[in-house]
Amino acid sequence: MGYRNFRPLIDRGIIPLKDEDQLTNGFMDMPVDWAPGMSRHMRLKDFPSFLRTTDPNDVLLTFQLHEVERSESAAAVIVNSFDELERPALDAMRAIIPAVDTIGPLASVAEQAVPAGGPLGAVSSCGLWREDPACVAWLDGREPRSVVYVNYGSVTVMSGEELAEFSWGLAGSGHDFLWVVRPDVVRGTASAALPPGFAEAARGRGLVASWCDQEAVLRHEAVALFLTHSGWNSTVESLGAGVPMLCWPFFAEQQTNCRYACAEWGVAAEVGGGGVRREAVGARIREAMRRGDGEGREMARRAAAWKEAAARATAESLANLGSLIDDVLLSGTSRWRTLSLSA
Repeated sequence: MGYRNFRPLIDRGIIPLKDEDQLTNGFMDMPVDWAPGMSRHMRLKDFPSFLRTTDPNDVLLTFQLHEVERSESAAAVIVNSFDELERPALDAMRAIIPAVDTIGPLASVAEQAVPAGGPLGAVSSCGLWREDPACVAWLDGREPRSVVYVNYGSVTVMSGEELAEFSWGLAGSGHDFLWVVRPDVVRGTASAALPPGFAEAARGRGLVASWCDQEAVLRHEAVALFLTHSGWNSTVESLGAGVPMLCWPFFAEQQTNCRYACAEWGVAAEVGGGGVRREAVGARIREAMRRGDGEGREMARRAAAWKEAAARATAESLANLGSLIDDVLLSGTSRWRTLSLSA
């Protein structure tokens, strides 16, 4: 629905932007509380980032809009979500698309649909990077709800300066942390170098790994907080595990996911609105890790509630999966051919 609302934004003359100054002069803070299917808390900057262009023929803007409008002819659309989480958006989608099936959170559905000891039990991960088993072992030695887990996803990149600011923010937070730093996380480099002195400052409190089994980490009792880029897989996995989030979105729909996590679902806070600063990172972590009162306590309470909601949704998602298989994939009708072309 975020992408589909590009059309009314274009029709109203709001996008494409008139000039690049609108990216920094406050124009992007414009409330957009009228968008069909979207939260009343939305601002222009909370929509997928591909609208941040002055070119009416921008390839990403036009491609995304074309694809979501083309999906209206599909036999079915599968969404990694559940109805209680996104009911207004799903209702809006179902008003224009014949069948929208929520099958999520996928991690919970997979656990029920694929028995661990069965013939598919060995298919445990579809990640893009090799996982380091030492991560879970390291967490086993930590106190419950004491660790900040940090991961910016499998494709997101940042500058060397941003990596340094996050490094010193984590070191200065005073909390234990598990930080996934991919070799290519710094833009234009093959290896990510942490700043001199960081290892000494974080000695005994942190583990830096190249990748991990994220679902296992988020479900570990030692993990209290997830510092994330707000990709959808990470967001849903965190909700399913009941872990509150600190968000630093980069691009695409991550801005939208961040806004919903913060303003709609109450499970997250954003780490700054512009360039990252170590003081802000450290302060945000300390506030979010406080469970006695304030923002951290409320985020943890809301995260626990969404974990329960996600668990309740599993049975409905399995039923939706069964209906999808029976009614579309095995029907032998033209509906399957339509779905194939739209996938």
